[in-house]
Amino acid sequence: MWQRIQTAVELIYPPRCLGCGELTEADFGLCGPCWRETPFIGGVVCESCGVPLPGLADGHRIECDDCMASPRPWQDGRAALLYSGKARSLILALKHGDRPELARPAARWMAQAGRELFRDDMLIAPVPLHWSRLLKRRYNQSALLAQQLGRRTGLDVCPDLLVRRVRTPVLDGKTAAERTETLENAITAHPRRRRRMQGRDVLLVDDVMTSGATLAACARVCLASGANHIFVLTLARVAKDA
Repeated sequence: MWQRIQTAVELIYPPRCLGCGELTEADFGLCGPCWRETPFIGGVVCESCGVPLPGLADGHRIECDDCMASPRPWQDGRAALLYSGKARSLILALKHGDRPELARPAARWMAQAGRELFRDDMLIAPVPLHWSRLLKRRYNQSALLAQQLGRRTGLDVCPDLLVRRVRTPVLDGKTAAERTETLENAITAHPRRRRRMQGRDVLLVDDVMTSGATLAACARVCLASGANHIFVLTLARVAKDA
């Protein structure tokens, strides 16, 4: 019975590519051309921010120049995609195009990219969105990713662990130093959720990492609130040559 219902639904609503809308073999997937145009990150990556690096793994910790010059306040970080090409289009659709359903396949890609980060009793928390932007956008794309990631990993999710108490200006075009200054004291721990992170590893989730200033601000708040180790996982990473 269920199989007949599923077949009928597929006939009425056949699966389509997330990127271009063409018919595909399965729901929440990409067609061949869109898959080839989506820059998934693989191979050797910076263990702090997830940006791809040339060369081969040698058994020692590998970091990019930026992470070596300015150590991150978290332990390890990964990203699923480079923020370019089809990946950029998908993320903009999730963020501004009212396409919340994209969070489900995105979390699947993130779970694969971040498989080395997951720890027992880890708490997943999204980068917070100011209430005024949440009211306008209707959802926090990072919270959607965190919730879907929690479902895939079985880890606890606290969507309001952190609060953005200041509506900061758009950070695009600002230098790393300007981003850090803008975010100073803009993020805090939710007073009724702070205890949930005490003594636990926390995985911070965001859609895109550019300089890492927002994630760093969140990480410092978590550490100051008694969290153990902090890890970060993003859907995409902006690379200098992307």
